[in-house]
Amino acid sequence: MTSAHAGFQPSPVARLQAPLGRWLRRIRAHPLLNPTALAEVSREWLGGYPADPEHEPHLVAAIDWLVRAHDATPDGGISRAFSLVWHPYFACRGWQPSYPETTGYIIPTLYAAARRLRRPDLAARAERAARWEIAIQLTTGAVRGGVIGEPESPAVFNTGQVILGWLAAFEETGHGSFADAARRAAHYLVAMLDGDGHWRRGNSRFARADATLYNARTAWALAEAGVRLDDHKFTGAAGHSLRAAAALQAPNGWLPHCCLSDPDRPLLHTLAYTIGGLIEGGRVLGDPRLLRAAERTAGALMAAVRADGWMPGRYRPDWSPAVGWSCLTGQAQMANNWIRLAEITGDSRWLEPVPVVLRFLKRTQNRRSREPGVRGGIKGAWPVGGAYGAYEVLNWATKFFADALMRHEAIQTHGRGAASAVSVLA
Repeated sequence: MTSAHAGFQPSPVARLQAPLGRWLRRIRAHPLLNPTALAEVSREWLGGYPADPEHEPHLVAAIDWLVRAHDATPDGGISRAFSLVWHPYFACRGWQPSYPETTGYIIPTLYAAARRLRRPDLAARAERAARWEIAIQLTTGAVRGGVIGEPESPAVFNTGQVILGWLAAFEETGHGSFADAARRAAHYLVAMLDGDGHWRRGNSRFARADATLYNARTAWALAEAGVRLDDHKFTGAAGHSLRAAAALQAPNGWLPHCCLSDPDRPLLHTLAYTIGGLIEGGRVLGDPRLLRAAERTAGALMAAVRADGWMPGRYRPDWSPAVGWSCLTGQAQMANNWIRLAEITGDSRWLEPVPVVLRFLKRTQNRRSREPGVRGGIKGAWPVGGAYGAYEVLNWATKFFADALMRHEAIQTHGRGAASAVSVLA
């Protein structure tokens, strides 16, 4: 504090204004004062929305929501979320700014939906999003953390997620600019990796630096870059990181240090990220040890699925529920993870929880709302006020839901060995 400010005391009016402002913000964000939020809460009390036995109506609604989220921003990115109430961080209700991280991994979903729904406009959107990601890539090769409009800061995890989008765009179009962007990003990830295989430098300022085991999904992206861009340095670093993550696993499948904010009670969302990284990294690298590690955790979570498809949003190290709300993103991710395990291992038991989980997710999807930001999207939590994406419809929850529907539909129609419209990069 400089001498010019030493001893400064705010006036009585100023001392009253701060708590009054906080109180007014809480009131403004209360769901009772937001009819759209209140309608969602009321519907939950009635048991949710109708679930169509066919996947396509739910898929179309989810993809149309992603299209509206894309159109809601002034740039080529996809809106992070739609807030049903006044959001204190963004200081608004409605559509939020573009989110580089999730826009990156939505790109493969749009390409898949373009094939499945025979909509070339979706492929054009995917390419536009991938080019936008190049335009905002940092000079280091990194992808920024947070949303557009916040101060630029590199984020290792976000960089891995956008690599997946660039690799998908390269696979679809053959344009070398996407390969070049992915290569720059992969070099950045290798440079940031510590000697023991963990990423401690360059992690998002929005996450705890000591709890990022979910960077296993980043390592998977790096492995994909190594294979697709023919660079053994990338695959070597990826394998080192994935093996370091697997080495921390407990005998019951528990994964430590794996949460954005509370590693002692991690989110299903970040646990599912880690499982997915081990699955796909094991596939790419041909390492059965990584797949076995993924199976241990995925198997433990199978036991957490309730008869109606609900799963707790956080867990304790003995796999007991830590909260009474569901993380819908994590449930959609786990449906994808179980499907991928069935496809890769040939073991159909992994498909057992998928139908009931997808049915539960369908019941949370409002396909009738007059509010474009609500209609067709997937919310952060069930109930909607749960402590993950509270009163928000999230683009990444909607993305993983769409992926799971397309993957499961392919199995239902053509069997477990059938090719899905969804790339392994999704």
